[in-house]
Amino acid sequence: MKERIKTIFLALSVTLFAVSLICYPKQSFEASINGLNMWWKVVFPSLLPFFIVSELLIHFGVVNLIGVLLEPLMRPLFKVPGVGGFVWAMGMASGYPAGAKLTARLRQEKQISAIEAERLVSFTNSSNPLFIFGAVSVGFFHNPQIGVVLALSHYIGNICVGLLMRFHGKANPSSAHDDYKRKVSIREAFRVLHRTRLKNEQAIGKMLGDAVRSSIQTLLMIGGFIILFSVLNKLLYMIHITDRLANIFQYLLSIFALPKELSIPLISGLFEITLGSQMTSQTDNVGLLQKTIITSFILAFSGFSVQAQVASILAETDIRFQPFFIARVFHGIFAAVFTYVFWKPFYEDLQAHQEHSKIIPVFLTKHSPEWLSNYWQLLSEYGPMITLLSLAFYVLLLALDWRKEIAQ
Repeated sequence: MKERIKTIFLALSVTLFAVSLICYPKQSFEASINGLNMWWKVVFPSLLPFFIVSELLIHFGVVNLIGVLLEPLMRPLFKVPGVGGFVWAMGMASGYPAGAKLTARLRQEKQISAIEAERLVSFTNSSNPLFIFGAVSVGFFHNPQIGVVLALSHYIGNICVGLLMRFHGKANPSSAHDDYKRKVSIREAFRVLHRTRLKNEQAIGKMLGDAVRSSIQTLLMIGGFIILFSVLNKLLYMIHITDRLANIFQYLLSIFALPKELSIPLISGLFEITLGSQMTSQTDNVGLLQKTIITSFILAFSGFSVQAQVASILAETDIRFQPFFIARVFHGIFAAVFTYVFWKPFYEDLQAHQEHSKIIPVFLTKHSPEWLSNYWQLLSEYGPMITLLSLAFYVLLLALDWRKEIAQ
């Protein structure tokens, strides 16, 4: 009975989506273009280098070296192997969904167990500093200092999620050893690096080609999800489902003394973080603190668009999606609470201090993150060209593979 209801619900949902596309072709097209622009101007060129480098680092054994060195830190804190430190750092630097891709890769390599992978993926997917400071703080709010509060809340909240998820799957056996109790040996770390490289007998050119191919395939999938959820978000608004959901969210917001005007931006943010953050920043008659709290929750929850990307990546392994989703809810709560806690010391007090004193840290001045804004603008300007060249190279690789198959 339960499966029948699920079948009917899915069929009706897809049918409603198809009918909405037919009824609102112009709005669907505009939303699709907006999603495409975000992908090929920013997402593709910013993530591609990280994905390729990560693949090469895994092939050459650098990840194993990092794992040996970070084992004494990652194992007792988060109950994951030392290689999780590499995933954590790369996920933080490159943003969604790099943490999920690298976690799935390590699981496929049998370097971590399924439970450890579920713990690891829960706190290694985060927004990158460029998006928080460049797009949200400077681009949407036109206030660089908000980025300090958002970044602190986001990353400290993620650490709290990692500490919480260490208790996930406590009864299940893992690949844990007592290696972290031993003294860290740099010599042993380099031995592991050398052994890993010797195991991989592929030529460097083949490794590079495989890394590029795998990275671009993942980014094409990400682009599809971004466009899909951009259109879905717009259609939900056009058929007034967003308005009906807003009535429920207004009640939830009132419990936390947050303005009802933030209900629609919050709903949009639950689907797609960029649009939700932008709508939140543009909401009138709402205090800056309340806007920042909602934006912080949206960034941490990461939106159904990113979650769908992660689910697609994890589907290639035995890593379950449910723990990741629960972790995103906790991350949203932690980030929102930390935003409220950090607001006075890291925003109000610093602004007051800036007005009365000229001696303040250079990275907290009003115009200090200008380079982030410039970098964001540069990425938006040259991103499409990088994307097109990369896709052309990808097509060339596919053509070469096809030619080899025919020759054989």
